[in-house]
Amino acid sequence: MARRSPLQDVALPDGLREIPFRAQVNLRAVLPGLPRPGGARCEGDRTTLGLGPDEWLVLGPDGAQADIERDLRARIGGGWGAVTDVSAQRTTLELSAPRARDLLAKGCSLDLHPRAFGPGRCAQTDLGRANVVLHQVDEGPTYELLVAGSLAAYLAAWLADAMEEYR
Repeated sequence: MARRSPLQDVALPDGLREIPFRAQVNLRAVLPGLPRPGGARCEGDRTTLGLGPDEWLVLGPDGAQADIERDLRARIGGGWGAVTDVSAQRTTLELSAPRARDLLAKGCSLDLHPRAFGPGRCAQTDLGRANVVLHQVDEGPTYELLVAGSLAAYLAAWLADAMEEYR
């Protein structure tokens, strides 16, 4: 059976695209050298998001789940930790529009001012009533929004509607 992304049949406006089928592996452990909560680090084709004091989400390209899991388990060694493939849980929306920060501020309670939330930052928050992991990728600003597949069409429609004000 062929895989279907949550937004496969949804027309998205310019500045919004889906990045389907990303590898997403959740890590619970106490390990040095990982981003602090709210921080993000990109290394090669992997991005590590600090979700909490002992929780991270490691993102990679489609099909990299097993490699990421193996690397994280090796890093934990015999210590306390849990590694879980959560790739099927969420899809990723990439928002890259000139007024993306203003658009997100319409439905998000985070302070998105560049002094408070800039490139390399992430947070779990609600956006337009959908829970997302929000990651600012660059100064563009470009944002990645990781959202449950069941809420992806709703969030895409909410974003498309909010984008109309800035066209």
